Amino acid sequence: MLWDYGYMEEGALGKPYNLRLLKRLLSYASPYKKIMILALVLAVVITLFDLAVPYLTKIAIDRYIISTWYKVRLTKGGEHGKRAFVEKYGARFIRSKDGTFAIISRRNLKKIDPAELHRLRANRRISANEYYRIIPGNENTDILSRLQPFPAEMADGSVVVTARSLKGLPAKKIAVLRHRDLRGVAAVGGILLVVLSLTFGLGYGEFYLLEYAGQHIMQDIRLRLFETIQKQSIRFFDRQPLGRLVTRVTNDVENLNEMFKTVLVTLFKDIFIVVGILGILLYLNWKVALICFILMPFVFGIAFLFSTMAREAFRELRTTVARINAFLQERLNGMQVIQLFCAEKNQLGTLEKINHENYLAGMKQIRVFAVFMPIMELLSSFAIALLLWYGGRRVIEAQLTLGALVAFISYIQMFFKPIRDISEKYNIMQSAMASTERIFQFMDFKEYIPEPQNPPIPTQGKGHLLFRDVSFSYDGKESVLHHVSFELRPGETLAIVGPTGSGKSTIVNLIERFYDPDHGSIFLDGTDLRNWKKRDLRARMGLVMQDVFLFAGNLADNISLGRTAVNKAVMESAASLVNLESLVRKMPQGWNQEIGERGAALSAGERQLLSFARGLAADPPLLILDEATSSVDPETENLIQEAITRMTSTHTTLVIAHRLSTVRHADRILVLHKGRIREQGTHQELMDQKGIYYRLNMLRSA
Repeated sequence: MLWDYGYMEEGALGKPYNLRLLKRLLSYASPYKKIMILALVLAVVITLFDLAVPYLTKIAIDRYIISTWYKVRLTKGGEHGKRAFVEKYGARFIRSKDGTFAIISRRNLKKIDPAELHRLRANRRISANEYYRIIPGNENTDILSRLQPFPAEMADGSVVVTARSLKGLPAKKIAVLRHRDLRGVAAVGGILLVVLSLTFGLGYGEFYLLEYAGQHIMQDIRLRLFETIQKQSIRFFDRQPLGRLVTRVTNDVENLNEMFKTVLVTLFKDIFIVVGILGILLYLNWKVALICFILMPFVFGIAFLFSTMAREAFRELRTTVARINAFLQERLNGMQVIQLFCAEKNQLGTLEKINHENYLAGMKQIRVFAVFMPIMELLSSFAIALLLWYGGRRVIEAQLTLGALVAFISYIQMFFKPIRDISEKYNIMQSAMASTERIFQFMDFKEYIPEPQNPPIPTQGKGHLLFRDVSFSYDGKESVLHHVSFELRPGETLAIVGPTGSGKSTIVNLIERFYDPDHGSIFLDGTDLRNWKKRDLRARMGLVMQDVFLFAGNLADNISLGRTAVNKAVMESAASLVNLESLVRKMPQGWNQEIGERGAALSAGERQLLSFARGLAADPPLLILDEATSSVDPETENLIQEAITRMTSTHTTLVIAHRLSTVRHADRILVLHKGRIREQGTHQELMDQKGIYYRLNMLRSA
């Protein structure tokens, strides 16, 4: 399919546990290790605070809200086992002043052996009525004296009243009697408020630190990736679709950001929550916890199944999105052609087909999530129902406190959230590892033009160029140049002409060292090009290409291209040489005039003049014009010809041209045909030979 060209790999998902890739990826996090560790510590603290909230609620309920006590009858007679019972559990009792009974809290009641508790209840040694323990004081003495039945005094100075005796009292009087419980509830509420406030503050800190580290890591990776791409030879770009390179630097890097931000640290947080909840449930009541654990195999099994299904759905969706991006990128670039040939309906139909595939893939992913989420909610509700059935029974039997049951329900609800998160983050991890693998493949791909070990010290050269028996092929099979040899002497203007496909632009590519020749050598100012540093080599040349590429920005930026040596005076001098000053003068903002993407605000001739000024700005010893006048009108061509004529006395010039009128005044002309130099001489000499050059002239004239 036309829209695929290399994007099918976007559907590939990597293994989430590729330790080799993960270790290499984490090396980019090394400069931010302290920040990541601090974020991890904050995540652990936040997890502890989250786990503390239900437990604090349990404390508030058991100690203060439902702070009920039960009477235990202690007769003076000799029941079998009574003395042993008192010796065993007496520390949990508060005895009455007369020694006939004791009271025990609900919290301590559940600590009595269940068999022992059953016998005590069967023998009515423990009352079914609930009592409140109150510390007498000036503020409640009058209220206590009016209660019926009259409060019983305890050995520690407190009194106990039946829960039923308080039901008829006004709320204010109950508040007076239970002011200690109210203070306890307020204290727990205050602690909860502090915990929640700290959770918010620490959560902000954790999020900020993760974003800070993640953004810096992505910045480093993106810069390193772009730096690597810039080092590749042109041969590399010949084989790589532009969209794929853009995807690496943008989408794949953003996938890594998502992993650092939402997976690496928060995954640990989710694991801590799950482990912490399991531990707390076992601590609260291991029997009730085991009832909840019955569902665990189903929970983890469904989560694993979801991960597998979601992975396939995500793969399909990612592939279709990549197809849409590729299609749109190509069609938007070629919109002029589409409109010119009235192909809008055909292209819309093609996009409709791809878009429908994307819709189906999206719906598949939605169905997976639409099934998984309700199933997890159903399991959560079922777990709560089990808790209410079994835990409620244990509460009634005084084997579990009401606060513990409430905490169990809260923890179970908390338990299912990280399970869902871990399942989703599993897919993020897979996608991120696939992106990591693709990024590192690009980083490891070293199709570089090698730099020399001992490059010459740059000096002011004269542009002396020598080709010695040069052969070259792009694919390693079919040669484009065959044993080409020629010399371009300092101050000379040499023109190379020939039909399309004869190898003219290949010569330029070799001079600029975008490629190295397969055979032979090229020398500039007596030094083999392979011994020059590429930066020094290209600084000695000014290249004006047929296809002008201008960056979005202003006129000055497109001439200087960040070269510090190209100041305003240099630009004005170059503009004067190529007759560009008239364009600058008519611009409202002069050199600061924005020219739009690819120089859209300029005409073809103006873009070519700007490119010409860019090539001349650094005053290079060697000037190369690669079809530089092919896309300009005759008037602009005349302006450029005037500039070329003025410069040939001080610059060595190589002219590649289709228009033979451009090369008439060259000192020498080489005629290239099928990668070989067939003729050379001046214009008149070649015309007199009546060979290839003569026929080309006749064809142009016709």
